[in-house]
Amino acid sequence: MVFIIFAFIMSTDYSRQFEQKIKDFIERNRLLSGSRAVLVALSGGADSVALLRVLLALGFECKAAHCNFHLRGDESERDEQFVISLCKELDVPLFVKDFDVPAYMKENGVSLEMACRDLRYAWFKVLLREQDCRELAVAHHQNDNVETFFLNALRGAGINGLSGIASKNGAVVRPLLCVSRGEVVDYLDDNGWMFVTDSSNQKNDVKRNKLRNIVLPTIEQHFPGAFDQFCKTIGQVSSCNSLYDEFLQKVKDGICKFDEDVLYIEIEKLLQFVNSTTLLFEILKPDGFNHAQCCDVFRAIDGENGVGKHFYSSSHTLTINRAKLEVFVNKEKLECSYGINLKCNKISYPIEIDIKEVLRTEYSLESCNGKDVIALSLEVLKSKDVLIRRWKNGDKFKPFGMNGSKLLSDLFTDLKLSERKKAETWVMEADGQIIWVIGYRASSLFKVKVEDESYLLVSLCK
Repeated sequence: MVFIIFAFIMSTDYSRQFEQKIKDFIERNRLLSGSRAVLVALSGGADSVALLRVLLALGFECKAAHCNFHLRGDESERDEQFVISLCKELDVPLFVKDFDVPAYMKENGVSLEMACRDLRYAWFKVLLREQDCRELAVAHHQNDNVETFFLNALRGAGINGLSGIASKNGAVVRPLLCVSRGEVVDYLDDNGWMFVTDSSNQKNDVKRNKLRNIVLPTIEQHFPGAFDQFCKTIGQVSSCNSLYDEFLQKVKDGICKFDEDVLYIEIEKLLQFVNSTTLLFEILKPDGFNHAQCCDVFRAIDGENGVGKHFYSSSHTLTINRAKLEVFVNKEKLECSYGINLKCNKISYPIEIDIKEVLRTEYSLESCNGKDVIALSLEVLKSKDVLIRRWKNGDKFKPFGMNGSKLLSDLFTDLKLSERKKAETWVMEADGQIIWVIGYRASSLFKVKVEDESYLLVSLCK
């Protein structure tokens, strides 16, 4: 009996220490405000189960989101049933979504890992809005951080890549980054809590699994304590990166200018820096340019025929002029479309739009400016295919208040839009017809009629 009581006390102490460690990390890094519910990405594995349970233990209100990618047959269904039972036991609201990963991979030409990442984070972003959650908590821990460090090092990453995983990135927070996988499992075992295991993690067919199951355990075996030293190194690199970013921003302010829709980089000032290629790469990296392209830019600058030469990323164009580099959005690289549901209260992707049905007596049509706030007849809800897409050459629409059709290119000329503004323009389309040039002009299609008692109020979020 004495042994049982002692074991219980020791167990309770461990759990309390683990929870306190997470609590201190959350407070130190200001990860969670506590003012609204936290959306927890819940796979059913040890890491996400521990994350949900520890946040609940610390008093945070939680909602859970589970993605079923249907990639592991019966195992995927088992995971879903487990999280359903777990959330029912914990009285946590759960949202589950099924994804067709192969179809997304084929349509977008991306890898399996990238497809799953794109799909889940796009959905998480929607849920954050719809469920009024401020943060999305994901269960990355120290082991994930070390693995990421090695993967980035093997890819030849710079200081940013070697800084590991950020504890906070926008709405995404990682409260478990202060603990190891072993501590997570001990916490669950300490309380007798169940979780599911993803069998694919045991297959050494991808780089991360090879690091996790072979390389890092071998290093730890021959160099005891190596894991803790890697964690320290990542922390030190991360601190240096913060200082580097601060310095970089001051340099950018001195040599870059953003005028209207174009980024201008002064060539003479750029060349004054010892490693100007690295500096240019840091400036252009957010626009999709790689280091090799930056080297090519400098070769062109040094050559005889460099002026007027163009370089392209997946989304931007860089042009060399006599004194400056000009960078702007490349419209042709951004043509894409997204199906939407007008019955939702909010569209979060690719742009944010509020949608609500309002009574005509409560909300005057005069409040709709036809640019970023429009009114649509409820007849639009009968459309089979509604989407948001980039405009393209040849697009026509029927402007509200005008007879006949108008080319969007003519509309943009009338509005004196710059090339970048044109490139960034989205349209809303219903069954193949443009009903809104978003932010600029409404169509006369689905116009609210005199006899309509209610209508859809559609607003672009700034």
